[in-house]
Amino acid sequence: MSHIRGRFQKAADELAVKYTSSLPFDWRLYPYDIRGSIAHVRMLAKQGIISQEEAEVITDGLASIREELEQGKFEFKLELEDIHMAIEARLGELVGEVAGKLHTARSRNDQVALDMRLFVKEAISETLASLRQFQQALISLAEENKSVVIPGYTHLQPAQPVLLAHHLLAYFEMFQRDVERFCDCLKRTDVMPLGSGALAGVTYNVDREFLAGELGFSQISPNSIDAVSDRDFVIEYGAAASLCMMHLSRLAEEIILWSGAEFSFIELDEAYATGSSLMPQKKNPDVAEVARGKTGRVYGNLLSLLVTMKALPLSYNRDMQEDKDGLFDTIDTLLSTLGVFTGMVKTIKVKVENTERAASQGYLLATDLADYLVRKGGTFRNAHGIVARLVSYAVEKDKSFGELSLSEFKSFSPLFGEDVKSVTVASSIAARDVIGGTAPRQVEKALAAAKKMVRPDFKRVNKKSGCS
Repeated sequence: MSHIRGRFQKAADELAVKYTSSLPFDWRLYPYDIRGSIAHVRMLAKQGIISQEEAEVITDGLASIREELEQGKFEFKLELEDIHMAIEARLGELVGEVAGKLHTARSRNDQVALDMRLFVKEAISETLASLRQFQQALISLAEENKSVVIPGYTHLQPAQPVLLAHHLLAYFEMFQRDVERFCDCLKRTDVMPLGSGALAGVTYNVDREFLAGELGFSQISPNSIDAVSDRDFVIEYGAAASLCMMHLSRLAEEIILWSGAEFSFIELDEAYATGSSLMPQKKNPDVAEVARGKTGRVYGNLLSLLVTMKALPLSYNRDMQEDKDGLFDTIDTLLSTLGVFTGMVKTIKVKVENTERAASQGYLLATDLADYLVRKGGTFRNAHGIVARLVSYAVEKDKSFGELSLSEFKSFSPLFGEDVKSVTVASSIAARDVIGGTAPRQVEKALAAAKKMVRPDFKRVNKKSGCS
């Protein structure tokens, strides 16, 4: 609630100042605010709106402020409302009255919009880099265990045998969609709003193309009202982050299950587990559990901003300062989760004997036996019923398929022959040799394609962001 413009004669209420100040969290925007201000000043000088000498004084002052902020020497004054006013006030202390020319042809509305877009663009680049590193960790774990067999599940019930690498590559595909979503978000974030003023544009002969070039934007906002009131790009980042956290949470759940004694498919590195304050034998998958919990806060941040924006009239409203705190938390949460998951996945040890034992137990080959009968001339529906009855019989006799005699098989269908013994876990996996299937040949192809996708030179146009 700054009164520096002279409209008010009465001092702002102290509690109101604290309540409306965004400085405690928007200080993080300072590198982008200074970068945007320097570009703006250069443009003003280029257009003859201020002199070159004035521009140099202001630019030097801004560089000094950036140094103060980086070194932790900058004094934050809550009454200055936000980081933008804090920087401008400090500039006045450093260079005097000429600092007042910085805000020529600019409003805080388009200034804030610019800072947010610069911030989100960089956040997207960092997110994409973290996603690629995590995908590489998944690929490495898959490659190290590409011949390992596990039970595939539906309804958390053993269903069919699959290669562990195939299962891990399912997560790779999820995170590849996340990569694509963040790249898509980047397209709509990469729009330069400066020059929109408070809402109607500015009366000066500004060069918006110059500003876009200086600041690395590929597009210029076509409507000044929309430019200052649009926060779709923030919401889009939150939505993409929510989906990504959902994928991480699903993986977290499987890590929790697989590392438990009942499954015992994997061993977590001690660096990513904790002990119990009471029970000495415990090795808890706390990192995965915390990630599962943090997913909810990212969802909450998204919903909060959607509710904030849902009934705002055009153009800028102060409600919109609430876009920052949740966004910052979402970015921090997602990046830290991706980072810790990358390390955790890299150090997972697979208990091959346990996974293969689990894949050979139960009746995971039931579908393969039905397919066997179809190849012998039966219809699938009849074959399905025959094998269902066979399963009931085997359960009753407490036998696996491998322990049934040929005569027992034949008692359910004369189509069963000696070659029924050739239906094994290995043959089941090898038989699914279709694009997207779990057969070794297809998994090798999928691994090769995945490795190509994470290569630095893969169809890159924007090398910094990693988007094609």
